[in-house]
This record gives sequence, structure tokens and C-alpha cells, in this order.
Amino acid sequence: MIAAFSLFVLCQLVGEVLVRLARLPVPGPVIGLVLLLGYLRWRGQVANSVQQTSRGLLSHLSLLFIPAGTGVILHIHKLKAEWFPILAALVVGTTLTLIVTVLVFVAVARLTGAPASSGK
Repeated sequence: MIAAFSLFVLCQLVGEVLVRLARLPVPGPVIGLVLLLGYLRWRGQVANSVQQTSRGLLSHLSLLFIPAGTGVILHIHKLKAEWFPILAALVVGTTLTLIVTVLVFVAVARLTGAPASSGK
């Protein structure tokens, strides 16, 4: 478990360093996840310790939302003042995400030759 957790933290650290050195507009943890994915693909398998540790982290993921909730309460006055742009960004962002997801799904289905579902 410690080795797997160390691997996660190392990937995040390398991601953070790459983002700062290259001044990328992407969060370091995202780069770290891509690096972890590349490492796991290179190995060809996911170690049992990595699976168990990731499942443990995911089962306690709700704890990571406590700081976000605290931030919302702390900045409630900004939310009240700027509710419309925030709502518009959420609606537009969600709509675009759904559209892109459908387009990617259809493209992958065509590339793999999978039959498209008719919804029936």
C-alpha cells in the first residue's frame, strides 16, 4: 500500500514539476495521472497493491469535497453577486461536455465496428 501510494504521489510531483517548468495551463495532478496511465500501460498490468490502494482512496473520495464545501460557504457573498455567470458557465460547460462525450462515443463505436445502439 505504501509503495502504491508513493507511486501516486511521485506521479503527481513529477506532473507538478513539469507544469511549473513548462508553464503549462494544465493542473499538475492531471499530468501526473497521464504519467501514471502511461506507466501502467508500459507495464502491461496493474499491480494488485495499486488496485487495492486506488479502491481505498476512491471509497473515501467524499472527504476531498469538504474543502470545496468550506470554500463555497466562505465565498457565499461572491456566489450571490455572480450567480448568473456561474450558472451560465455550468449550463454551457455541461452541455458541451455531453455533446463531446456523445461525439467521442460515436467515433469510437465507428472505429471499433461496434453497432450503434438505437435506444430500443
